[in-house]
Amino acid sequence: MTLSGRWARHPQQVWLRRALFQVHLWTGVAAGFYVVAICVSGSALVFRDKAFKSLAPKPTIVAISGPRLTPRQLRAIAQKAHPRYRAGYVFETKKPDQAVVIWLERNGSYLQRLFDPYTGRDLGASEPLLLRSLTWLADLHINLLGGEQGRIVNGYAAIVFTFLCLTGAVMWWPGIENWRRSLRARTRGNWKRLNWELHSMIGFWTFAFFFMWGVTGIYVVFPAPFQRVVALFVTPDLLDPRRSPDEQILRWLTRFHFGSFAWPWKIVWIIFGLAPVLLFVTGVLMWWNRVLNPRIRALVRKAELTQAGLPAAPDIQ
Repeated sequence: MTLSGRWARHPQQVWLRRALFQVHLWTGVAAGFYVVAICVSGSALVFRDKAFKSLAPKPTIVAISGPRLTPRQLRAIAQKAHPRYRAGYVFETKKPDQAVVIWLERNGSYLQRLFDPYTGRDLGASEPLLLRSLTWLADLHINLLGGEQGRIVNGYAAIVFTFLCLTGAVMWWPGIENWRRSLRARTRGNWKRLNWELHSMIGFWTFAFFFMWGVTGIYVVFPAPFQRVVALFVTPDLLDPRRSPDEQILRWLTRFHFGSFAWPWKIVWIIFGLAPVLLFVTGVLMWWNRVLNPRIRALVRKAELTQAGLPAAPDIQ
């Protein structure tokens, strides 16, 4: 039987498939916590626009007392109050009885504090706790809490995630005679087999979403290659760049990644965004069953034989 015939009917017998299985297994385990963190934080941010609007703080009113401090003086006060940060932009207010917001930065992370523009007193965080939590999740999802360098790392991790999706698609294919069985979990009694079928089933039904998130995640960090590819097929509108067809296509990539649609679709994005947690759990169980547990059993058996004075089994490779 030819290689294509074996791949179509009995893919488990093809050495390339077995090699890709090991790559998929170990890559999934190594990148699992990253994938879970990114997907959970992304799901939490689907309604971020509405959350930011509803949680936006009202202006803090202060007493007008004496001359107003200059932005330079306010930055110096903020720098002294938070020496580990560098005071940056001072957001002035239109009304004289409102507190000002000062941004402070350290290694790509930001702190927003309210200050009295007359006394220089630190009035606390400019955002409520829930809003700060969403800001932290956004920084985690986009920059891995590492500023520009973290953003670049996130881009390369998106490439790994896309590769993981593609190898998972190869692993899913059970053969032309059995492919319908992999659309749902059927096994009863054998939990190891059930775990495999759950992993395969979830991977199949969520593949399109995961692959889309991987590709659009690469675009968010590395847009230039996508812009060049789109430019090969679409003529830009130089008179109105914002409505140019190429810009519309690229804007849709961002919309798909962040789920910028009506709220029913946002619910779908959240549900599918949490599916990697199940894939990670079932994948770790698979790794335990196939790799770690047999090695632990072999080591225990070897220790028992050594303690009994019997010849030990050959060393585990």
